[in-house]
Amino acid sequence: MQHRQIPSFNWLRVFEAAASCQSFARAAEQLAMSPAAVSQQIKALESHFKQALFLRGAHSVTLTDAGKAFLPVVQQSLRSIDTTAAALFGNPQQKVLSIEGSLMFNCSWLAARLPDFQRRFADVHLQLSTSDEIAGYGLGDKDLQITFGMGPTYGQEGDRLYGEVLYPVATPEIADSIDSLADLLDYQLIEINSHRTSWFQVLIGDDPALIDRARFCFADNTVIALNLAAAGYGIALARAPASDQLCASFNLLPCLPEFSISSPQEYYLIYPSLSGLSVTARAFRDWLLQTIADEGIEI
Repeated sequence: MQHRQIPSFNWLRVFEAAASCQSFARAAEQLAMSPAAVSQQIKALESHFKQALFLRGAHSVTLTDAGKAFLPVVQQSLRSIDTTAAALFGNPQQKVLSIEGSLMFNCSWLAARLPDFQRRFADVHLQLSTSDEIAGYGLGDKDLQITFGMGPTYGQEGDRLYGEVLYPVATPEIADSIDSLADLLDYQLIEINSHRTSWFQVLIGDDPALIDRARFCFADNTVIALNLAAAGYGIALARAPASDQLCASFNLLPCLPEFSISSPQEYYLIYPSLSGLSVTARAFRDWLLQTIADEGIEI
């Protein structure tokens, strides 16, 4: 088995301090160590990499080229550890809630409403992650999961959030040039290859021949598709209400304001069991369902 190249964490701390102070003696004072111990730790790190990291002077040290290249990586890693530790463990009163959701849901609909949740539950520290792979759906170590297209499975419970309505969107210039579905074919159509409802359902309902004339660009999620549409690359399908915030941010307009189709796929909030939810997870669930009800979303 290949030898791992990850050095001792303490060596990295000492290296960063010595590089910042440009002195083993001053680094020793900062770290409450002896200068000899600092020197020993640096030698151990250099031996590990089989390369000098410092040029030793009579009263100071300077980084070698290898040391200069290594320092920013070490500093970034140490800051990341410090920041994460402070967020997770710095405030004993803070509650941690981990949520995994659809990329579109997290980036658009949820992101626009989280400031309201934060105002109501300032002591909750959210950890958000994304997953659009249906095969990967499963709570794992997450408290809650927001899925698209798949509801609760065996051993899970959940709530239906809402469905979606699709309609073509583009830049104002392109949208203004569209008067019929046939006009859409003057532009590239940006397709999501993982969705059950797509351009095929949009075009086939009006004239089956339209699909054969269309030019497609394929993306694996709607966030990318809307970005491409905003750049003028073609026409994407908005998926309301989940995509509403992104469409507004990108200044994308409906190409045919009176046209839309419904999708059979829906968003769900998933959890192991309602009775087993923590106080924090239940608070998020109640807030989420109440927000949807207050906005009158009935898709």
